[in-house]
Amino acid sequence: MSQAKKRVRVTLVKSLINTNQDHRATVRGLGLKRLNHTVELEDTPAVRGMINKVSYLVRFEG
Repeated sequence: MSQAKKRVRVTLVKSLINTNQDHRATVRGLGLKRLNHTVELEDTPAVRGMINKVSYLVRFEG
């Protein structure tokens, strides 16, 4: 009876130009490479924290 892991979809919706270097590194850490790029990640507290940090740059569902 393995339980399915929760997933969250994250999309980069705002350009990284003129953003904090640390925030750019966080976006790259989420696996986002370019504008409108979407990745599906496991819903963990670490990923939620990264999304929260750059919430003004990304859109997420899940």
